[in-house]
Amino acid sequence: MIITIGGLPGTGTTTIAKMIAEKYNLRHVCAGFIFREMAKEMGMDLQEFSKYAEQHKEIDEEIDRRQVEIAKQGNVVLEGRLAAWMLLKNGIKPDLTIWFKAPLEVRAERISKRENIDKDVALKKMIEREASEKKRYKEIYNIDLDDLSIYDLVIDTSKWDVEGVFNIVSSAIDNLKK
Repeated sequence: MIITIGGLPGTGTTTIAKMIAEKYNLRHVCAGFIFREMAKEMGMDLQEFSKYAEQHKEIDEEIDRRQVEIAKQGNVVLEGRLAAWMLLKNGIKPDLTIWFKAPLEVRAERISKRENIDKDVALKKMIEREASEKKRYKEIYNIDLDDLSIYDLVIDTSKWDVEGVFNIVSSAIDNLKK
């Protein structure tokens, strides 16, 4: 089984992807973890590294290459904004593609709590990072992150608590046609 979960920062992708991986005994692979690790290795924060990646497309290409290779092995939850896009572009049809969304203010609040920073700081960083990512994805892959047409399921995670979102995703998985 191959499941992709994508969404903008603060929508809950990591939380739910981990829970789904555990429930269904799947590996959890997160593009964001790879990106954060690469930023750390370069001694940059996420915003700096995002800007750096704008000039170095090999960063995104390496992350995406790794995801495709892992997906080929199956039994995985791939978490990342481009996970579904990368698989489809490489001829791999996931069993389920999911996109999480939530209002900007909700996401900023979640990020401020997670990273223990002021909400306005979180909002500013989030807006900068998202603009950088949108630009890179359009330039490198001609992907418009606002195009949700490839997703089987789009969930506004502000409408439910974590358990509610988990139950929706679990129900979708449990009821997939064989």
